[in-house]
Amino acid sequence: MTDTAPSLGPLRGLRVVEIAALGSAPFAAMMLADAGAEVLRINRPGQHTDDPGILGRGRTALSLDLKDLHDRDRALEAIDHADVLIEGFRPGVMERLGLGPGTCLNRNSALIYARMTGWGQDGPLAATAGHDINYLALTGALRSIARQGEVPVPPLNLVGDYGGGGMLLVIGILAALYERVSSSTGQIVDAAMIDGTSLLMSGIWNRKATGNWSGEPGTNSIDSGSHFYNVYRTADDAFMAVGSIEPQFYQRLLLGLGLADADLPAQHDRAQWPAMKDLCARIFRMKTRAEWTLVFAELDACVSPVLALDEAVTDPHMQFRNTLVRGDRVEPAPAPRYSRTPGTAGGRGENTEPAETLMTRWASTVRAAPATIRTGQH
Repeated sequence: MTDTAPSLGPLRGLRVVEIAALGSAPFAAMMLADAGAEVLRINRPGQHTDDPGILGRGRTALSLDLKDLHDRDRALEAIDHADVLIEGFRPGVMERLGLGPGTCLNRNSALIYARMTGWGQDGPLAATAGHDINYLALTGALRSIARQGEVPVPPLNLVGDYGGGGMLLVIGILAALYERVSSSTGQIVDAAMIDGTSLLMSGIWNRKATGNWSGEPGTNSIDSGSHFYNVYRTADDAFMAVGSIEPQFYQRLLLGLGLADADLPAQHDRAQWPAMKDLCARIFRMKTRAEWTLVFAELDACVSPVLALDEAVTDPHMQFRNTLVRGDRVEPAPAPRYSRTPGTAGGRGENTEPAETLMTRWASTVRAAPATIRTGQH
């Protein structure tokens, strides 16, 4: 599919070269493309990136063998005219390819050289392999996600790869672009999933610092230790999610469960949490998920049905906001949303513009772009 119409997103005119990798880096590039950036993805010949249809949406793709001198020079030509370079290799790989920050910044001093790794660019583990679960393991995040007495549960790859990885990289890129407005100079962004995961744990570290967090998983208010922040099985073996933390929501939870007039212990009596969890579990087992959804529909108690992926597509609120875009496949819509310059999910895939056309245009035109994204090379 080819779509050469200029994007209306807030990053329109921003030029990004993405050296194709896995997970976090393509997610960051997707977010930039969704927001209007022009992203040229450089693939290895024959390379198949993960989920190319969604994580690769809105890009122009170009196959280059970066170990070949001619192809490397072509990559450098694109980087010369780019605002941002994104790479997600282990430390030293780009340098060995002749595409390290020293080379690229010497040619394009305004370039934001964005590096995405798991362990970071330095440190004892920097050169070693790892995945989302490994970064969570070392930061304490994984050990904190467990019911009492049970093994930790990997939270998919949401925390390291996407939240603590790709989104962290996007924040770093945008911050560096903002700083470039005053300095007219680029810099290196070192985004590490171990750092981003730790940053996402700020609230837990705060609770620990104030004495409000137990080191034993599954005994705290928001880690399945309490009865008012938990998941319960229903009569039809589905689930309801309860997040009734504040007193007003807790009272409405009790009302919905038929316990408003019961003689119960105080909400935050930790010694009684196991017994209260058992009581709530028995009550939730008495009705189906649909019945409980109706019970709590008007109570505003922070109680929600737990939906499967296919069910999320047809949820009325999700449909109203078009949070999931439905076409030949289902995919998340661009986020966040902008009032004047809405983002778009590009051409729903790669090849939004032929690579040769894009590179020629980059090299031969001077953009009428805001100073916030214009480099000294244009």
